[in-house]
Amino acid sequence: MNSRKVVFLFFSTMLVAAVGGTIVGVTLNYEAYVGDGFANFFFGLIWMLGACAAISATAQMGFFAYLTLNRLALSLFKTKKLWNRVQIFLVAFVFFDLFYFRYLAYASEGDSLAGYLITPTLLLIYAAIVAYFKQRETHSGAFIPALFFMYVITTIEWIPALIIPEVDGTSWVWIYLAPLLVANTWQLMALHRLQRK
Repeated sequence: MNSRKVVFLFFSTMLVAAVGGTIVGVTLNYEAYVGDGFANFFFGLIWMLGACAAISATAQMGFFAYLTLNRLALSLFKTKKLWNRVQIFLVAFVFFDLFYFRYLAYASEGDSLAGYLITPTLLLIYAAIVAYFKQRETHSGAFIPALFFMYVITTIEWIPALIIPEVDGTSWVWIYLAPLLVANTWQLMALHRLQRK
């Protein structure tokens, strides 16, 4: 990796995350954007693009933090097999944390635990799909680190949206998650392609 590729990765990640997050944001809040005329739609669109681009900066910090953590952990645990087991344990822990502790913290009377299982499960399925494609394009040892990054690191980056009280239903939880997922997927799949070049 040279500085030119790092700059390309930075700006391309910001662009795809801004576009992806804006599509989700406008879809979830369509009436708010279209209801008050073209000016409101235009400035709302610009604001949403800026907000999603800013969220992508969090994803980029998380990506480079994971790359550093991965190298540090490989030297600390001595074997890749042990570090992979630790990552699998952390994925399971975060999965449990995402549904059970959120249920304890936010469930109102009549809410079922099963309702809180949907989001962590869908996120895990998405992370596994991305990890599968990463493994297919690189090598078999890439699956667990990719799964860990897409699930655990994305969840850590998502925490600011998970802990704020609901302002506009639950839409901000998804508006915040969309650019994170797009940015992290893009970074993960672009890294080995840039290195090959």
